[in-house]
Amino acid sequence: MDLLDVNVIRNDPEAIRAMLRNRTYSEDLLDRFLEIDGEWRTSVEEGNRLRRLRNEASLRISKVSGKEKAEAIKEMKEVASRIGELDAAIADLEAQRNEAILLFPNIPHRSVPVGDCYERNVLISTFGQERRFDFQPKDHIALGEDLDIIDFQRGVKVAGSGFFVLKGDGARLERALINYMLDLHHEQGYMEVFPPVVINRAAVVGTGQYPKLKEDMYWCERDDLWLNPTAEVPVTNLLQDDILAKEDLPIYYTAYLPSFRREAGRHAEMKGMIRVHQFNKVELVKFVLPDSSFEELELLVRDAQEVLMGLGLPFRTMLLCTGDMGFASSKTYDLEAHAPGTNGWLEVSSCSCFTDFQARRARVKYRPEPHLKSEFVHTLNGSGLALPRTMVSIMENYQDSGGRIEIPKVLRPYMQGQELIE
Repeated sequence: MDLLDVNVIRNDPEAIRAMLRNRTYSEDLLDRFLEIDGEWRTSVEEGNRLRRLRNEASLRISKVSGKEKAEAIKEMKEVASRIGELDAAIADLEAQRNEAILLFPNIPHRSVPVGDCYERNVLISTFGQERRFDFQPKDHIALGEDLDIIDFQRGVKVAGSGFFVLKGDGARLERALINYMLDLHHEQGYMEVFPPVVINRAAVVGTGQYPKLKEDMYWCERDDLWLNPTAEVPVTNLLQDDILAKEDLPIYYTAYLPSFRREAGRHAEMKGMIRVHQFNKVELVKFVLPDSSFEELELLVRDAQEVLMGLGLPFRTMLLCTGDMGFASSKTYDLEAHAPGTNGWLEVSSCSCFTDFQARRARVKYRPEPHLKSEFVHTLNGSGLALPRTMVSIMENYQDSGGRIEIPKVLRPYMQGQELIE
């Protein structure tokens, strides 16, 4: 079960060591892999040597007799016993190596800036102007409570810290956003799917969440199922173990799902809806030919940007540095919407190209020609968008001095023409 090709690591371990440093991962990952792989190769070489000896002994036995034959048979039994021990050791080492390699992140694309934190990300573009008010703007918490459209206390009552309840026009606004996005992505050429909310272990391994991010996911122990941390996981795994024809590609999917993250150790940093355990999201997923994947990433970013442009929200596009990218990503752009009441930029979409990293783990292939060997596809995904932070940006940008919220024009048809939340 590879994520990086074993030979990539073997052939240039120092390049992998530099990659791990740039991505702020421990070089111990590489040392551990090389140690296991070295033992594996030594055992395989010894096994091959002993098999040759066994074959030679078999030939000799057929040509000799008496004491010489008995000694040759005894020697062959000892060799066979050692081969059995080696085969067991090789199988164990392969299992250890497969576990070790699952912890290696993807190799960044050459265009990704080297850096170890958010501050080293690169601003690519901006859209719109940050809104200036002639009154003191409220944050989404105050707006939500004053208008009685968000209830944080009842969310805690039902599920605990990090959960909230949308009420009345708040719930309707969220539903309008989901439908607006799905309709827009349908127009952009994505096929809408509605996959299961829960996923099995093979699925979370397939997209790279397991084992690296297992502490951040909710696990249903009895069934060994996981609540999806993002719709990317079930949607990407729809094609697990498939071999596609070249003509089938590219494949574009969009999906709405509620998603769940434990946000272990982080949810206390932010109040309100900015960092929560359950959130709605509309996801975009692509399966493409390897030679077009980074062009497809630029198109994916534009499709997500179109959502924000339609909503009239000021946003900026950031190219993430090596140390701030997700585990499975080779290149990532983040879209950050401005929230004037919170006085910050909120990540509402993350658009990534994973090259063949996920496809190797989920075994998604295509055949370049009917007579040729199958190869791995490239996968991409982007949020189009994450709902809670998009809601925060809408509420805070569209508020007026009376504490009302103007509904963005593209959402009004989904709210029976309503123009204001008051």
